[in-house]
Amino acid sequence: MDVLQELEKRREAARMGGGERRIAAQHAKGKLTARERIELLLDEGSFEEFDMFVTHRCTDFGMAQDKPAGDGVVTGWGTINGRMVYVFSQDFTVFGGSLSETHAQKICKIMDMAMQNGAPVIGINDSGGARIQEGVASLAGYAEVFQRNIMASGVVPQISLVMGPCAGGAVYSPAMTDFIFMVKDSSYMFVTGPDVVKTVTNEVVSAEELGGASTHTKKSSVADAAFENDVVALAETRRLFDFLPLNNREKAPTRPFFDDADRLDESLNTLVPDNPNAPYDMSELIVKLADEGDFYQIQEDFAKNILTGFIRLEGTTVGVVANQPMVLAGCLDIDSSRKAARFVRFCDAFEIPILTLVDVPGFLPGTSQEYGGVIKHGAKLLFAYGEATVPKVTVITRKAYGGAYDVMASKHLRGDFNYAWPSAEIAVMGAKGATEIIHRADLGDGDKLAQHTKDYEDRFANPFVAAEKGFIDEVIMPQSTRKRVCRAFASLRGKQLKNPWKKHDNIPL
Repeated sequence: MDVLQELEKRREAARMGGGERRIAAQHAKGKLTARERIELLLDEGSFEEFDMFVTHRCTDFGMAQDKPAGDGVVTGWGTINGRMVYVFSQDFTVFGGSLSETHAQKICKIMDMAMQNGAPVIGINDSGGARIQEGVASLAGYAEVFQRNIMASGVVPQISLVMGPCAGGAVYSPAMTDFIFMVKDSSYMFVTGPDVVKTVTNEVVSAEELGGASTHTKKSSVADAAFENDVVALAETRRLFDFLPLNNREKAPTRPFFDDADRLDESLNTLVPDNPNAPYDMSELIVKLADEGDFYQIQEDFAKNILTGFIRLEGTTVGVVANQPMVLAGCLDIDSSRKAARFVRFCDAFEIPILTLVDVPGFLPGTSQEYGGVIKHGAKLLFAYGEATVPKVTVITRKAYGGAYDVMASKHLRGDFNYAWPSAEIAVMGAKGATEIIHRADLGDGDKLAQHTKDYEDRFANPFVAAEKGFIDEVIMPQSTRKRVCRAFASLRGKQLKNPWKKHDNIPL
């Protein structure tokens, strides 16, 4: 009996982490503890913990006297809506969640198991960084984790939740995962902190400004989303998890759906305005296509001229990439190309079909774009679409001009179904610009130019020239888009396409 009591006593001590005073301090900052986060993330009663009694092995700086069980990270596995997932959650109440050699070994152990058993990893980061008392051993621990992030990339989905500080070398583990979520006002990420920045560059900047949630969701695109508090972030992680497959050999889960696949939506017939330069909201189309109108946006606050995220069609996950005419007229630029390319590659890695909705007048012109390398960044999106072997369905709603037409999952990049609405204009460029080049001799004559422009529009500002050449498979009625797209993806469920053997490609980074 004594042995059982001893076990319970030790478990109780481990569950308390850094003790009541530090737990209260964590709560005072509006943060949950490492274990509370796991409880909210996983199905009730499903968590199986590993290495509860592991302690650090450091003897320097009086550390031998202070050896809390668990060593600042809670690890194990459980389920989210019945599907398996591995989790690690750093405990800020123990040595500020700092990473030691044994702390890293605990994380590595569950990452190895996730790879062997084909299940995703969710990491909850809340750490002061490397444990300085251990010196280079803690740095070695980070590198061991990094190596596993790299090996797991494209094999099992990896999600990072940054729910407190994450600085220095620690940021590179989340940076290599598929999705990063942050919490507003309580989490930050940066390679060098405000004090070092001030010493080296004389810039005075707060932690929030330097690496807070707003910075990383709007400016740097490091994070995919930021939420009000821990509870919302964990609930949204559960929601994202439901869209994803467990690994790269399994399909995403199919959910029961209560939405007719043949549903017509007559409001789509008037979605595109008569004036070709008037904007409209592309997210309206996405919501009207999706089962039950459910659209999970990724990187909503960054590069708003392109929309990326997940929907379900007939209960099955589909990745959506869509130009947004409300912002920069839907032009492609450096940021939107990067954002969409990364999303397309994630979908391709995990066999998630891709729906592309196109209304793009071209690439954004200007010196800042050219100096910033828009050619290379635009090529990323082109490359991502071209190498993707998953089912690809494209719908051109309005403009598809120039190189941007090619880039946006055109027939030439192995698009499976390429549809256009009657309002689509597929051309090398807009009528006015084209006319001024073709009929340069008539530049002084307004009437002649106007007539030439009208002639050009009549000939090219429609989907039929492309359809005549077979670049568009069918011109469809906007109201029937959901039905056509659902049928297209259903017909592609058995699609098999392989790229030539290679060690890996050399995407233009």
